[in-house]
Amino acid sequence: MNIKVGDKAPSFTLRATDKSEISLTDYSGKNLVLLFFPLAFTGVCTKELCGIRDQLGDYNDLNAEVVAISVDSLFTLEKFKEEQKYNFPLLSDFNKDVSKAYDSLYEDFVLDMKGVSKRSAFVIDKEGTIKYVEILDNAGEMPNFAAVKATLSSLS
Repeated sequence: MNIKVGDKAPSFTLRATDKSEISLTDYSGKNLVLLFFPLAFTGVCTKELCGIRDQLGDYNDLNAEVVAISVDSLFTLEKFKEEQKYNFPLLSDFNKDVSKAYDSLYEDFVLDMKGVSKRSAFVIDKEGTIKYVEILDNAGEMPNFAAVKATLSSLS
């Protein structure tokens, strides 16, 4: 499945670090920046999410919520969120279903790890339509957040 701009965003329900369930439908009527990241506590992921944390006001000003997803357990993500003081939900896709649905899963990752989320960014509009897709094969690269914000600006 190749996910692309104009597609209906695949629905999901995942657990957040506070063990509550968060679903795509919780964001209906809002713009959503959906981020997938490989692994908590790794350099590039920490840098990426700290950047979001520090600029969350910019996303809120663009009428958008931000959610980040990885295959880490919610217990690992809870510690990661606490240590880095993230101000947006981190969701555990431990069973990898959502990463697969969004074409954002490495079959093989470093150190013989299988089934790790690819770093990717999606913008989903108020109606649940995908307006921006960036799926990176190189986990060392960052999504183009200027393009993410430009897409959000065009939605307001």
